[in-house]
Amino acid sequence: MTSTSQTRTDTPAAWDERTQLTTFLDYARATARAKCEGLSEEDARKAPLPGSPLMTLSGVVNHLRWVEYSWFQVVFLGEEDKGPWTDEDPDREMSMAVGIPLAEILDAYEEQSTRYRELVAAHDLDAKAERTIRDGRHVDLRWILHLDILRELADGRTGH
Repeated sequence: MTSTSQTRTDTPAAWDERTQLTTFLDYARATARAKCEGLSEEDARKAPLPGSPLMTLSGVVNHLRWVEYSWFQVVFLGEEDKGPWTDEDPDREMSMAVGIPLAEILDAYEEQSTRYRELVAAHDLDAKAERTIRDGRHVDLRWILHLDILRELADGRTGH
C-alpha cells in the first residue's frame, strides 16, 4: 500500500479559500486511508452494520474514489461516465470492492487523488463544469470541492 505524501492535517497552510478547500479534501482522504491502516483483508470486507451489507471499509473507500471520479472527470471535465455503477446495481462500486485487495483500492485512490490535486491546481475555482447537475445548472469547481465531496467524505451523505 502506497502511503500518501500529504500530511494528515485539517489546518490549512494559508487561509485563502482554495487552500482551505483542498486541505479539507486531503484531510478527509487521509482520514479514510488512516482508518484502513493495519486492517486485515478479512476485516476490510466485513459489514458490521445490520442491514448494510455494502458498508465495508473497502467498499466505502472504493465508493469515495468513484464519487470523486464522477464529480471531477464526468461532471467537471465532461468525460464519458465509465463508472462501475449500472441502473440495476447503482452501488456496484461498493459491492465490487469485495473482490479487490484493500491495498489495490487504496493505491488507486491515492493515484487518482494526486491527479485531482493537479486538476484543481490548474483551474480557477470559478471554472464551470462541462456537464450540468440534476437541476440543469453548470456548477463551478468551488461548488464541487465544497458542497458535495466534502460532505460525502465526512459522513456518506450526498445531495441526491
